[in-house]
Order: sequence, then structure tokens, then C-alpha cells
Amino acid sequence: MRPVRGIPGADFAVEDVRGAFPDEIEIKPINRTVDASVRVPGSKSITNRALLISALADGASTTENPLFSDDSYWLMDALVRLGFRVRADREAGTATIGGQRGIIPRSGAEVFVGNAGTVARFLPPVLALGEGLYTVDGMERMRERPVADLVGAMRSLGTEVGYIGKEGRFPIFVRGGGIRGGTVRVRGTESSQFLSGLLMASPYAREPVKLRVKGGLVSRPYVGITTSVMRSFGVEVEESDGEFSVPLGVYEAREYAVEPDASGASYFFAAAAMTGGRVKVPGLGASSSQGDLRFVEVLREMGCDVEVGADFVEVLGPRGKLRGIEADMNEISDTMITLAAMAPFASTPTTITNVAHTRKQETDRIAAVSAELRRLGVEVEERYDGLRITPGEVKPALIHTYGDHRMAMAFSLVGLVVRGIRVEDPSCVTKTLPEYFKLLGSL
Repeated sequence: MRPVRGIPGADFAVEDVRGAFPDEIEIKPINRTVDASVRVPGSKSITNRALLISALADGASTTENPLFSDDSYWLMDALVRLGFRVRADREAGTATIGGQRGIIPRSGAEVFVGNAGTVARFLPPVLALGEGLYTVDGMERMRERPVADLVGAMRSLGTEVGYIGKEGRFPIFVRGGGIRGGTVRVRGTESSQFLSGLLMASPYAREPVKLRVKGGLVSRPYVGITTSVMRSFGVEVEESDGEFSVPLGVYEAREYAVEPDASGASYFFAAAAMTGGRVKVPGLGASSSQGDLRFVEVLREMGCDVEVGADFVEVLGPRGKLRGIEADMNEISDTMITLAAMAPFASTPTTITNVAHTRKQETDRIAAVSAELRRLGVEVEERYDGLRITPGEVKPALIHTYGDHRMAMAFSLVGLVVRGIRVEDPSCVTKTLPEYFKLLGSL
């Protein structure tokens, strides 16, 4: 395989698909009822947790059906720069990483994470296990995203970590030397990724680690994904009343299969809802650890028929109009934009609440959604922590995506039922779902 983007020593190739996209793309309306089975690629959230834990495990682990996208690329890039052997085969759908039992092979390194929030928040606690000075930096938007809560918690665990530039923002440095351990409070009101990053590195601390959540915890189901993947690799986290206890231990190397991405599946379930059609996604099911699968319950409340089987999920849209709802989307906020894009086609207004933290994600998502709905001629009330959307006639428009993959994917759904909808910068979907427009076209 050829090296990618000049990574020294890379033993993998991840196709750079950005060159395959035009500057904008027009969505063709569907003139019939959708009736499709869609095979959605592996979960980004599970993929990056499995890859990172594989690097910490005792021996080589193979991840099956990983998501090959910008975010997973940046993690594999970082692991190679840190001295791990990474062998990924996109055609076979596998990624094998030579774990080093909690040791970072390279002493000191500069790590660039692009705009991958999971990579930026998961890596620093792991870097503390190494030796030497490590730096973590990203794209301009990543430099605007918060990291202070993670830095504060790492310092409380005995790690030397600090800012290279602006206080509370990337880039940061981490000096290796290990994690002391003990009990520490972690704020969870801005991102659950801080807690997840600390959890994954904690088995290799010098003392057992207890992490107490301070305040609320946004996107809580993602922490459940973290503890589930840790359990699969042999480390059991105990949780009680907002306190997570991590025992000392060693991750066991294994083969790990990644289930389809529930966040990605939400767009195709929404397509069924908006067209009164049927979409089935195999591979997802009742045992899924992904909180975003609960989006189908939102669709059920809007009038869809939903079936969640052992190894599939199927959504059947209503014969008439969707119902407007009031929804607290805090725990499944990645699907908030999907609901917002559907709301103009409901029979009554839709109110989205408790998503203030999305203002600090790939873009200010509340402001971006408001702007694009207004661009479509839709009446919307923007609130600090949500939106109220009033149904009405939707007019053709060029959708601005703000470099945010979820803006592109969600608002493309409008084009399934309204002519003249174009999406700028469609290449931004490569962050998590490079095949998105191909899959959408297959409907």
C-alpha cells in the first residue's frame, strides 16, 4: 500500500476522496416512495475508541468494519507518528494496530488532529503515558473548541499539561511521565469526550482512578459507548451516582467488529419519514450501544412506524404529514440538525431544546441551522439552547454548510422533496461518511 499524505512509516492507505467532489451538488427530488435497504458504514464513535484502545492493548488487535473517514484517518495518522504499527485495508474493511501494553513507542511527537474532536480529546491522556514532550494541534476551528475541562482534570491526576497559545484552547502540550491516578472531578457540561478520553487511559495509571462528573453530562450515551468498548477489551468500569471507577489493568488484544453508524443511519431513516417510504438498515439492532439510535423514537413520535429488531432497524414514514414535536435532544444532539431539516414539513411547529453545547462543535450549530432555515424561507426562532421551527413553504436555495458534515447531510434531505436545493462544499461529509451522497443517490 502507498503511504498517505506524507506520513512517515505509514503502512496503510486511506483514500483521499475530497478531490472527487464538486464545489456544490444539487439534490434530485425523489418522485416515488422510498423503499430501500441501506448498508451504513461503521460507527465513527466506536471506530475511534476501538482503534485507540487497540494501541493500548497487549498485542495486535484487528478492528473489522471500521469507518474510513477524515476523523479515523487523523487518529491513525497520530498513532503512526507515535510509533505504532498501523495496517489498514479499506477494501477488506479491517484495521490492525500493534498494541504496546500502555507504552507509547515514540518519545515526544507533534500530533495534528485536523478537526476531529474525538481525536483531540481522546489523545492527551494517552500521551501522558509516554515519555518526552508531545503537542496536540488542529485546524482553526479546533483551536476555537474548548479543552480547559480536560486539561484541568489531567493536572489533578498528576499530569503536566498546558497551553501553547490561548488559555483554554488548542494547541496544548503534554509532558509524558505517567498518570498518578486518584479521584478527580470532571466537568461534563461542554463535552462528554473529556470523560471518555480520561477513562480509556486510566487503566495504566499508577493508582486506580475515580472520575466524578461535575455538573451535567452532555451526550451521555457516548460515555456508554466508551465503557462498552473498554469492557470488550477486558477492562470493566464501575459507575455509581455519577462516579466512574477504573481499575488498574491491561487491555487484551482481540478482534473487534464495529456496528453501523447510528448517526449516519439517521439521515436515511429521515428520508423514509419525509417521503412516506420505508428504509431498513441491517446490522443495527436492539443491543446497540449507540445513543443516536434513539432518533427513531423521535420519528415514532412524529408519526412513523418503527421496528427495532435484533440485527436491523426499519422506519416507515406516515401516509400523511409528520407531526411537529417538542424534543430534548441533549443526549442525541448529533441528530438535532436532522430533526431541524425535517421540521418545515411537519403539520405543527417543532421545538428543539437543551442543545446549547452544539454551539461549540464543528460550527455554532444552532446559529447555522437558524441561518439555513431562513435561507429556505422557513420561520425559525433561535434560542440560546435550541430552536422553534414553524412549518411553511420551502423555497429553493444554496445551502451553506460551514465546513460541517452534519449540516451538509441533514439539509440535503430537503432536496428529496423540494426542487432546486443545492449543497455547497459537499466534500465536508468525508469527516464521518464519505459515501453519503452515493448512498443518498441509491435511494
